[in-house]
Amino acid sequence: MIFSTGMLTTGDRIKVVWRMTGSGDLSISATGPDGRVVAPIWGPEPHGGSNWTRPGDEWGTGWVFPTPGCWTINLTRTSGKGHLVLRVAE
Repeated sequence: MIFSTGMLTTGDRIKVVWRMTGSGDLSISATGPDGRVVAPIWGPEPHGGSNWTRPGDEWGTGWVFPTPGCWTINLTRTSGKGHLVLRVAE
């Protein structure tokens, strides 16, 4: 779930909550349109108290995307991986 007030733009601080199956710690990074890799500005941290009842564990992360374009967020656990592509405007 992305917590944003509208279109994602460069420099905005956003919160993203992830729910992912598998096991082990969550490693996460984002790769931008120019190949630049950034880490979250905070997290991943366990996200408790959710009422979103789906399989998997839940974490919160904070992000700032420094350039416009398509950013691919890559998530990896010991047994599982996933990705999400976000379009960030200037």
